Amino acid sequence: MLKTRLRDFLLTKDDWLFAVSDYFRTDGIRATLRYVPDETGERELNGVRYKKYDFGPAFEFMKKNRPEWVRDVHVVPESEVKKVLRPSDVIPELVNSDSRVRAIVKVLDMAEIPRTSMGVTGSMLAGLQNESSDVDFVVYGPMWFRARDAIAAAKQQEGPVEELDEDMWQRIYRKRIPEISFDEFMLHESRKGNRGMVEGTYFDLLFVREWDQIKEPLLRGKDTVKMKIEAEVTNADFAFDSPSYYKVEHEEIDHVLSYTHTYAGQALPGEIIEARGVVEEVGNIKRLVVGTSREPKGEWIRSLTWLEKCGYI
Repeated sequence: MLKTRLRDFLLTKDDWLFAVSDYFRTDGIRATLRYVPDETGERELNGVRYKKYDFGPAFEFMKKNRPEWVRDVHVVPESEVKKVLRPSDVIPELVNSDSRVRAIVKVLDMAEIPRTSMGVTGSMLAGLQNESSDVDFVVYGPMWFRARDAIAAAKQQEGPVEELDEDMWQRIYRKRIPEISFDEFMLHESRKGNRGMVEGTYFDLLFVREWDQIKEPLLRGKDTVKMKIEAEVTNADFAFDSPSYYKVEHEEIDHVLSYTHTYAGQALPGEIIEARGVVEEVGNIKRLVVGTSREPKGEWIRSLTWLEKCGYI
């Protein structure tokens, strides 16, 4: 069986490129279509032009061309996979060829983070980046938190790694279309430390579990009702994962999941959150799911503790 995890890429026999979207598999590898060979495509790799597919168009393409692969994501049969592209494998090459990746790696080297714990995903992993491509930088497991702190420190010093400017924050906010105000969004983001700029390019520090952290799959349950809760976060070890996971103390809800990156790292252990989403019943456990659609309306996570500390509420 092919060993895959979140943020790996798959190259199929059709030369389609998929981003792996789950640590666990069903009857195939759960992924999302990203690039397809197309003469009109704007990206090029080894003389072949590729078209990039965003979330909605990717589903339209798959429903037309491989409807049997379409579920809540795209399920790629292992027999159709020609190659697995792993984020950590491209670090040596990118350190030599890309000054932006080299600058980030240098910061993490100084923090004594092994290069085997680093990776780059997205268009750079596929070899389909262009001048406007962001850097989707991966750090695996507990080393992610050390990396985040190192990046935060580097942003306070002179050098290529910088804080985001106002225009970039506005761009991220508009892209996410969250159900919280821009000011509230910025208050939450101000302490996360997982975004930055390097040589004028936006980068994101993405969390992926180490192999020994990949245990039981998040079984799909039955959606019931919308609910808003207030609860104390008791564990946030996977708050920057995808989905973000918050264990909470609440009379009904066992944990809160967020499928939208906006609410990754939104709260710390010991903080009281307000969350609104869909209650999902899995056996005798109820969880609250935030981000049940691409642009979730009426769903959010707010740290009431942090907002109160900031004088916002």
